[in-house]
Amino acid sequence: MGLTYAKSIHNSGIFGDEKILILDKDTEKMAQLAAEGDFETHSELANCVPQSDIIMIAVKPQHKDGLFEEMKHLIGEKLLIISVMAGVSIEAIQQALGLEKVVRAMPNLPAQIGLGMTTYFSDKSVSEEEQVLMGKLLGSTGKSLRLKEEKEINTSTAIHGSGPAYIFYFIQSMLDAASHYGFDEETAKSLVTQTFEGAVAQYKQGEFTPNEWMDKVASKGGTTREALNTFDKHKVNEGIKKGAIACYERAIELSKL
Repeated sequence: MGLTYAKSIHNSGIFGDEKILILDKDTEKMAQLAAEGDFETHSELANCVPQSDIIMIAVKPQHKDGLFEEMKHLIGEKLLIISVMAGVSIEAIQQALGLEKVVRAMPNLPAQIGLGMTTYFSDKSVSEEEQVLMGKLLGSTGKSLRLKEEKEINTSTAIHGSGPAYIFYFIQSMLDAASHYGFDEETAKSLVTQTFEGAVAQYKQGEFTPNEWMDKVASKGGTTREALNTFDKHKVNEGIKKGAIACYERAIELSKL
């Protein structure tokens, strides 16, 4: 995800000719990026952290303690941190690094193809001008949405952060149904993906709720209504809501680790 943002921010031209610095322990990956010439690559914190004004931390939460221990002696108080670590609070980062300006963000997987949604929040230590810049940086992979409270990071994680997996779950179910009726893999993929794309586009452009759109597709006593009744019978709607709630509760658990 860090590399996704680096490439998107670079392509956006927000920083003009200034090169983005990338640090990763994978020397092979760094050598490849260095050869491409778009970024300044590093394998040691001491070689890049002291000269940075904004740092995005995109590591797994379980790696944060070792990283923070290495970083805290290299940073200045005015450094701005952007964290995309799930479940790690702003306060935890502030205390670990001894600084104030922290932006907590939650992207999702479609950021990799420029159709991502990133929510973000920071307290008053980040100026309004910096907030606007954060919106541009984080929105370079699609769209960004500034939240009013930090707790909304966890609730939005349950919707947009993990949401693509819910969509893929439904897509896989439809692909399985298509396979059941004898469609080959390529045909099934075409049928299902175009149906999803069309339905989403129609919902975004129209003025009707999903329930109203369902009523327009499903006539009383017809085939579509039978499918929807079966979904209701098996409580598919309730299962999806419970899944999103379980996702949120897990995010809260992670924030306490």
